Amino acid sequence: MTDRKFSLGIVGARGHTGAELIRLIAAHPRIELAFVSSRELDGQPVADHNAGYSGPLRYESLDPQAVAAKGADAVILALPNGKAEPFVVALDASRPETVIVDLSADYRFDNGWYYGLPELTRNDYAGQKRISNPGCYATAMQLAITPLLSQLAGPPACFGVSGYSGAGTAPSDKNNTELLRDNLMPYALANHVHEREVSTRLGVPVEFMPHVAPHFRGITMTVNLWLQQPLTREQVVALYTQRYAGEALVEVVDDAPWVSRIAGRHGVQIGGFTLAPGNKRVVVVATLDNLLKGAATQALQNLNLALGLPELTAIPH
Repeated sequence: MTDRKFSLGIVGARGHTGAELIRLIAAHPRIELAFVSSRELDGQPVADHNAGYSGPLRYESLDPQAVAAKGADAVILALPNGKAEPFVVALDASRPETVIVDLSADYRFDNGWYYGLPELTRNDYAGQKRISNPGCYATAMQLAITPLLSQLAGPPACFGVSGYSGAGTAPSDKNNTELLRDNLMPYALANHVHEREVSTRLGVPVEFMPHVAPHFRGITMTVNLWLQQPLTREQVVALYTQRYAGEALVEVVDDAPWVSRIAGRHGVQIGGFTLAPGNKRVVVVATLDNLLKGAATQALQNLNLALGLPELTAIPH
């Protein structure tokens, strides 16, 4: 391993996840920010908007060809769903060697891309330069279900609650703090893109019911699992403990985790293992920060892996 420094550009840097990425990369010993692209903040110093960054960069408004012309070693696309393709096409044409990490859902169903949920898929990584970052809810669901995947007797039912940062910065009902006050807002209660994503990745149908809550960040995912055969609580806990042994960013806890305790942290907590009478129905709770392990932290895990760096470089754990 050399001490080479790598250059990174971020497209869509104005959003909540872009801001977290800038903070993470600013503290990275081997990756340097080459550019940050934002139409709305074009020309403004990045340091004026991000306390974690103290360098000279200014936001730029870059079209796909301009992004490719920057020649960065890696590009993270932190754009809304449906916006990534022009940037991918431009980079494919002139910079196929550039690593792309896409945070949208646009390539999560494309078998030509590596799907980067490291705790579950890192053994599938074979040097791919095109990496699709999982959804935030989808990360919580997959980590909560996987240890019992072979035991399932039916579709897992997942009740998800996210802080309103998950709705992004464009104004909507789901990030309107007045509408959210004293409220829980259900939406997309069937066929949510993360429901399709998890069903595709795990190979079983998954039912997902998302809600937005008045807190800013963090996801609580409560998952109901029917089992083919009865298991004791000790057996269930052992399956989770064994599956995530050695995973620095997954903590198996006894009580049901609280979202207030995961906000600002880079990992996942899974716990609250509860069996209904008969021991064939298990309820599990997972929490994570949707902007970190649900987005920016996971993107950096994937980027480190693709650049040949230790996966947890610059990720506090």
